[in-house]
Amino acid sequence: MATDLTGKVAFITGAAHGQGRATALALAAAGVHIAAFDIARQLSYPGYTLGKESELATLRQACEALGVRCLTFTGDVRDDAAITSAVNAVTAAWERIDILFNNAGICAYGVAHEMPEEEWDAMIDINLKGAFLVGRRVIPVMIAQRSGVIINNSSIAGLRGMNRLSHYAASKWGLTGLTKSWAIELAPHNIRAIALHPTGVNTPMNDGLAALEGATPQEIAERSAGNLIDVPWIEPEDVAHAVVFLASDKARFVTGSSFVLDAGLLTR
Repeated sequence: MATDLTGKVAFITGAAHGQGRATALALAAAGVHIAAFDIARQLSYPGYTLGKESELATLRQACEALGVRCLTFTGDVRDDAAITSAVNAVTAAWERIDILFNNAGICAYGVAHEMPEEEWDAMIDINLKGAFLVGRRVIPVMIAQRSGVIINNSSIAGLRGMNRLSHYAASKWGLTGLTKSWAIELAPHNIRAIALHPTGVNTPMNDGLAALEGATPQEIAERSAGNLIDVPWIEPEDVAHAVVFLASDKARFVTGSSFVLDAGLLTR
């Protein structure tokens, strides 16, 4: 079964660091040209460090060192004009988009009935509406070429409720439903859609969330005590390897599915 992705094009959101960056590098190593989209600036909410333009620059250099091209874009997934401009630039460069990794997202703690409306809106707009807006611009490209794979980075929170994470869980459950609906709508066009559900991942967001709680990432992991396999979290590269597999012909019949990468957490 073919695993060679050489010459394909991937559009990745939230690409500057963490899971998005690791996935961009893994796909680049498999011969995929990369379009890296990231907000690359701070937001007042959730308050931890987001991606930076300097990280996009070093990502481009790292991808090009692997022998592929990399275009970088700064923009907010809530900004349709920024998304449209980036997608148009990608299609002008390569005339196709084969893989969409909807990875951009935020997380923050808050009790549902005490939560300011603007925090709820930010979570839903970035994590769920953002994926819809990006998909709305990428999908017509995939339909025109009659092929493509959409991988939406959900979470274990997209399959269960979570304490003090109601808005996050709601956004990720919504992303799961969007994935399944896209799978139905796009199957006639030979386009697959999959939801990816990682447990906690060792990323700057993981560190930032812990700091906002006045704790270390290890302490937060110990409080959750969820993974069956005795690790506090998985690595961004674990997510990246899953995306490479799901994007490949080895997963050609995987669509509408929830691909769980949780070290056994949901089983517990």
